Amino acid sequence: MQAKDSNPPDGGYGWVVVVSAFVVMGLTVAVLKTFGLFFVEIQQHFDELASTTSWITSVTIAVFHLGAPVASSLCVQYTHRTVVITGGLLAFSGMAMGFFGLNMVWMYATTGFLQGLGISFSWTPAISIVSHYFSKKRALANAIASAGECAFAFTFGPFFQWLISQYGWKGALLIIGGIQLNICVCGALMRPLASSCLKASHCKTAIPPSNGASRRNNEKSPIMHKTFNWMLVRRPEFVLYAIFGILAAMSFFVPPLFLIPLSYSLGIDESWTASLLSILAMVDFGGRLLCGWYANLHVTKTIHLLAMTITLISTSLMLLPLANNYLSLAIFTGFYGFFFGTTVAIHITVLADVVGMPEFDSALGLFMLIRSTGGFVGPPLAGLIVDMAGDYRAGFYMAGATLVLSAGFLVILDRLQQRKKRGSKIRTKPEKSTLPYPSLHLLKHQ
Repeated sequence: MQAKDSNPPDGGYGWVVVVSAFVVMGLTVAVLKTFGLFFVEIQQHFDELASTTSWITSVTIAVFHLGAPVASSLCVQYTHRTVVITGGLLAFSGMAMGFFGLNMVWMYATTGFLQGLGISFSWTPAISIVSHYFSKKRALANAIASAGECAFAFTFGPFFQWLISQYGWKGALLIIGGIQLNICVCGALMRPLASSCLKASHCKTAIPPSNGASRRNNEKSPIMHKTFNWMLVRRPEFVLYAIFGILAAMSFFVPPLFLIPLSYSLGIDESWTASLLSILAMVDFGGRLLCGWYANLHVTKTIHLLAMTITLISTSLMLLPLANNYLSLAIFTGFYGFFFGTTVAIHITVLADVVGMPEFDSALGLFMLIRSTGGFVGPPLAGLIVDMAGDYRAGFYMAGATLVLSAGFLVILDRLQQRKKRGSKIRTKPEKSTLPYPSLHLLKHQ
């Protein structure tokens, strides 16, 4: 029985968890990605600069990342289900309180801090439990779950635009907050696993809800003796991947933030502008599923695939500012969205490959914590560059150049892994070849 429970389910109720995570991704990251629709409205309402207004998104992104290790630690003491439900309540509170719109500092604290914490407490456990429920199909399961943000963003673009036109940006925030309460429903469907959230090795089958208190206590005992492995920062492989994460985070949130203002500067009608976010979400969705399916075939090493997609994203961002009308902007946006989707589909899988599943939960929380510096600095830096250049195109050039730099660290990481692999083979080969000789030497003397 123990042998049976030693492996991840790789299906069954795991697909219910994937669907729940799919919706959680949509109600968290998709909202963050389409927040650019509120950018101009809030900027005009408070009469602030682009760099000042962009701090709302910056705070959200930073808290989203900073809260990840806290969410991972809470999974140890409680369950993924509890943390996700808490995240849903926090996300609702952030949007509902943002409805009052007292001043810019209030927006930083509500739609920035509270919303970011809610996203972190929802996203981190959701993506973590999916990785534990699957092993052989992990890349595909993660791709399907992460695709939720694309599917929802596809409809959120025109829907949020309609909400703003009908109820104003404040009323739209309140309604969106109410929709985010569905995160709590998804959290309730995330049945805890028998193994701990941060326990080394594999997951076990799900706990039947009818079990007694004695078994729950027995399953809690391994959770308490291992918490969070901060020593991962001493591993060169993890450090290199974390640096990649910082540079990538500096770039990932810039294009969605400035895509809408760029379209306005080109004189594109508002009704067409909202469709750009739908196009972005649609091709993003396709990119995630296609890349997840391809990665699941194990034809190409995942880190090589990630390096290629990052290079293609940076190229598309460098070309996007060349657009001068709706058609060309939509085409370049499509290229960016597709390659972005392929990247997001596998970057968590690459993290699991780099550190191994025994340390995955600690690595995920720590990776998000370190990556927060990039998410915190990226949008304001891009906003400052836009203010200095007087052109929204400058933000896209900055994002593309940063991604090129991040790809370099993936190449270094891959070289390091290959060197260590060759070194281990060289060390083990002489041992195997010299083992027979002592016995032959003894036979001679006999």
